[in-house]
Amino acid sequence: MAELVAVRVPTAADLVAAWDRLAGLGDAILPLPADAADGDVARTLATLRPAALLHPRPDGVLRLSRLPDPLPVEADTAVVVATSGSTGAPKGVVLSRAALSASTAASVRRLGCRPGERWLLCLPLSHVAGLQVVLRSRAVGEEPVLHDGFDVEAVARDVEDGSVAWVSLVPTQLTRLLDAGLDLARLRGILLGGAPPGGELLARAEAAGASVTVSYGMTETCGGCVYDGHPLPGVEVAVGGDGRLRFRGDVLFDGYRGRPDLTAAAFDDGWFTSADLGRRADDGRIEVLGRADDVIITGGENVAASVVTEAVETHPAVRAAVVVGRPDPEWGERVVAVCERVDRSSRLDLDGLRAHLRDRLPPHALPRQLLVVDELPRNAMGKALRDAVQDLLDAR
Repeated sequence: MAELVAVRVPTAADLVAAWDRLAGLGDAILPLPADAADGDVARTLATLRPAALLHPRPDGVLRLSRLPDPLPVEADTAVVVATSGSTGAPKGVVLSRAALSASTAASVRRLGCRPGERWLLCLPLSHVAGLQVVLRSRAVGEEPVLHDGFDVEAVARDVEDGSVAWVSLVPTQLTRLLDAGLDLARLRGILLGGAPPGGELLARAEAAGASVTVSYGMTETCGGCVYDGHPLPGVEVAVGGDGRLRFRGDVLFDGYRGRPDLTAAAFDDGWFTSADLGRRADDGRIEVLGRADDVIITGGENVAASVVTEAVETHPAVRAAVVVGRPDPEWGERVVAVCERVDRSSRLDLDGLRAHLRDRLPPHALPRQLLVVDELPRNAMGKALRDAVQDLLDAR
């Protein structure tokens, strides 16, 4: 009988080796961040109930510890990814071997990856985007170049010596590579996902000679399933009556581990309904408008936080931003921008930001409060954590 084994090991190479070993036995893997807090690991294990935990002993040797009261796992399950997005409690997204295979094949076909081209892995393997880097590289007959975390100098060495052709990045990582002056034109391509990149970043990348494909998707779709606004082969995308994006195809997950209620609520006649709002442009491209819960209602007007965020990030002193709504006695909610500045010398104040945005946003969407920070709170994929941002504002 197949089992689910949680893996918490120190290096990417260890995790890939464990994944291969478990797959050879017909078992599934629950990858955990090596640097996760013990309390977070305990909660994940208690919620998702794997059969065992593979982890290092004090002497560095890996140890397999059996865990009580495991949930069964389907024979075709390859991976269970613990995810909470930017808010909410962890959920276990069950991904089958068939779904991962379909996603990998569609991605390689769309990107035009060639036999022998290697991928660089600098994303965490506890997320589906990192796992997919391994699968794409192997699909063209190569092992990926594995990095433990993201380091600009290490990435530069592998890019400049020509040992890699492809890399998957989040916007923050791409920004830092551009800031470092790395010759990204040496790469065949960059797959950019995890968060909306913004037009300014894409323009910088194009000017630097980088070939960037913007990926949109989620763990439930085996990662990116829409590239540059167009669904991958075998993926159907529709806009529901409530404006939320819906997906159908072989790349969909099997459900949320141990939560049949959440699984049933997520599916309707074979369609998975996401938490993201979107629309289909006149040229047929899918445009993502942000999360359904990102809408701020201020003075009776609806404001899409994602639209304001993209506008705020055009300010030259802003490296990245999160826009949220906060209770306001006059407006119901006020628009608040929390901005990570480019450096400590960057000058940024509310009046200057509003002046910068007046030609980009309607008056009701202009921020009424600004908090400037040296670094936004992020998860391992570089996505800003909205709950943590709200906590920062609560503490003010």
